[in-house]
Amino acid sequence: MSSTAIRVENLGKQYRIGERLSTYNTLRETLSERLKIAKRENKKADILPETIWALRGLNFKVEQGQVLGVIGRNGAGKSTLLKILSRVTEPTEGIAEIHGRVGSLLEVGTGFHPELTGRENIYLNGAILGMRRSEIESKFEEIVSFAEVEKFIDTPVKRYSSGMYLRLAFAVAAHLEPEILVVDEVLAVGDAEFQRKCLGKMSDVAREGRTVMFVSHNMSAILRLTEETLVIDKGRLLLGAPTPEAVDFYLSRGLTEEGQRVWLENEIPDQTAPFRPIALRILDKRGNLLNTVRSVEPFFIELEYELSKSIKGLRIGFYMITSRGEFVFTTFDTDDPGKFEKYSSRKKGFYVSQCRIPGNLLNGGRYVVGVNASSYRIRTYFHDEQALAFNVDISGAMGTQWPETRLGPVRPILNWEIKNIENAYKQQKI
Repeated sequence: MSSTAIRVENLGKQYRIGERLSTYNTLRETLSERLKIAKRENKKADILPETIWALRGLNFKVEQGQVLGVIGRNGAGKSTLLKILSRVTEPTEGIAEIHGRVGSLLEVGTGFHPELTGRENIYLNGAILGMRRSEIESKFEEIVSFAEVEKFIDTPVKRYSSGMYLRLAFAVAAHLEPEILVVDEVLAVGDAEFQRKCLGKMSDVAREGRTVMFVSHNMSAILRLTEETLVIDKGRLLLGAPTPEAVDFYLSRGLTEEGQRVWLENEIPDQTAPFRPIALRILDKRGNLLNTVRSVEPFFIELEYELSKSIKGLRIGFYMITSRGEFVFTTFDTDDPGKFEKYSSRKKGFYVSQCRIPGNLLNGGRYVVGVNASSYRIRTYFHDEQALAFNVDISGAMGTQWPETRLGPVRPILNWEIKNIENAYKQQKI
């Protein structure tokens, strides 16, 4: 018997841009559409519908019991890959062989019927996985307890909050014992405690010898859970390697060496409007671009952007991340209450949001800056989790008289006091 759980060969998925979702048309609409097609064909034009390859030429294998990570920028094709493997959509070309039952969690409440209760949806999902009723019943109490929805298990799930939906969906996917568990980046919706529970459960699933494919932007979770990782960009597989190597490659991929990232028009999704990122820069106090900053000196991070119309409640955020995906800090340009009031609404125009990073804060190493533009709990306009990388040089920093490596991402100067208390000891003996 083959030990391969998933085999992908020359896999590709093509979409037509702007294509309408299929609906039930009237006879008149159907005839009208056919007439339009006939007219276009009669023109014998060379113009073809605009298409895009979400995936192209993917080849890889996943062995049974392997925990495989999948990482890449937003829009790289990760979710499309998982949808193909979960049989949600079909590939345009190539093959994807699946050996075993697949449990997938692609979006909050995927596979749930909103009119059915939580109890009924557990049995429905189990049946879809091909499980017998007795198998589902043996796991039922454990699923409900993990999801923490005991009081609402007989309530239609359309009345659940997004958090309740997520908890139950993950509990069903993880506990009904599929041979292959496919998990997309949905855990970011949950709170910190629930994320911890989910990561713990996926660790348990992996130890039981089941196959896991895990998509995440959380590099710490990828490093903790996976052994091998695929790096996907613009629909193509760039690298398949041991996870530490893949994470290092991903965080440095495509990042300039000049201390500046400029976004091209084709890199900006249409849904970011009316917000448009222009450039992200690392600067010294004289305004020069930096690729390497000195840990003992302050530096600046700035984002230049355009608003094509006014936005209320806009905030620009920077995420400082280590090369291993560990978050160092998060900061927003309206954290200060005064600025929050002053910039509650930003008019159409060009802007720069600049943040000063003090000296003697970061330890030596390589760091990544992530960017977020959003209106809190209303809308995220733009997010790039690995917008720009830079290095920190600790030359001249306090403590460098010892050539040892200091642990941790920060290297602050802290006040110490040394006291000689010998006289106090002598007085105690007297």
